[in-house]
Amino acid sequence: MKANTTFFAPELYINNGVKDISFYENAFGATENLCFRNEDGSIHVAEFCIDGAIFHVHEITSIKFFSPDKHNGCTCCIGLFVPDVDAVMNQAIIAGAIEISPAEDYEYGYRQGTVQDPFGHYWQIQKKIL
Repeated sequence: MKANTTFFAPELYINNGVKDISFYENAFGATENLCFRNEDGSIHVAEFCIDGAIFHVHEITSIKFFSPDKHNGCTCCIGLFVPDVDAVMNQAIIAGAIEISPAEDYEYGYRQGTVQDPFGHYWQIQKKIL
């Protein structure tokens, strides 16, 4: 990434004590750029990249941040644009995601489907078709 480039890097909060975050590699082909672990081997913070798009997974360190299961929902849905929506949806489900809405074409020009990752975060897998 070029210096002085603006980009969006969401930070997804997970419950403390989580040791396995391989879902993102298995589901989306993400590569782990770095990972800091606590003394017990649990995740403190990890940085992933999906085709140049960076995001972080972080344990809860403040009462202002929480994982989706705290309120049985989430505050945002991560939009992931991919060349093949159906293939990525299937791969995510095999890796442990739950299908929230199947992939379908919409009149506004997108093919979209939504999955929930094992930590409660929603991912809208999508592609512009018009």
